[in-house]
Amino acid sequence: MGDQELLDRLKDAVVQGDGKKIRKLAQETLDAGVDPYKALTEGCARGIEIASEKYCRNEMFILEIILSAEAMYAAFDVLKPCFKEKAEKGKVVLGVVGGDVHDIGKNVVKLLLEAAGFEVIDLGKNVPLKGFVEKIKETDADIVGMSAFMTVSILGMYEVIKMIEGEGLRDKVKIMVGGAPITQEFAGQIGADGYAKNGRDGVKVAEKLMMEKGGFTS
Repeated sequence: MGDQELLDRLKDAVVQGDGKKIRKLAQETLDAGVDPYKALTEGCARGIEIASEKYCRNEMFILEIILSAEAMYAAFDVLKPCFKEKAEKGKVVLGVVGGDVHDIGKNVVKLLLEAAGFEVIDLGKNVPLKGFVEKIKETDADIVGMSAFMTVSILGMYEVIKMIEGEGLRDKVKIMVGGAPITQEFAGQIGADGYAKNGRDGVKVAEKLMMEKGGFTS
């Protein structure tokens, strides 16, 4: 079985939310010599992207998308011990803005960032806006990532950015945003440094922002 077929099977298992099957598939992928990070990003993460797209088109229910996310986490449990040791690329404070409890997308970004070599401080969901600023100061984070699924919550991102500016931290931290109602245009309007439409993009954006900070080179 070729690498692409294995990746496609991982992708399909995530879309189907088959947590038992995906553990076996993940091990088969490793046994075949496929890079574990490639299995995670091009197999599992692609599956959760497809599931999310189906959910937004009302082709999947919330329970189904939760099962898809759990299948991805199950695969990660198998793949994680095989990731090569990497130097920390940077420190990311990550959370879902206050008023919003939809955290599947945030959790996927966290998982992929950690697999890529970032240190992630996860604030969870429904995070008070001041909580982002306080954690940036506490951890001396390089990047703050904010997620929102509900349209009514996205303006909280702008408020957090204004708080960061008010605390004199804007030149010290990069800001990236994401979530179903977020667009590149909106990210620019509120003054964010980067926008990610999915977990895989989240890693690319975070790496780009760190290079802009001079934190590491690719």
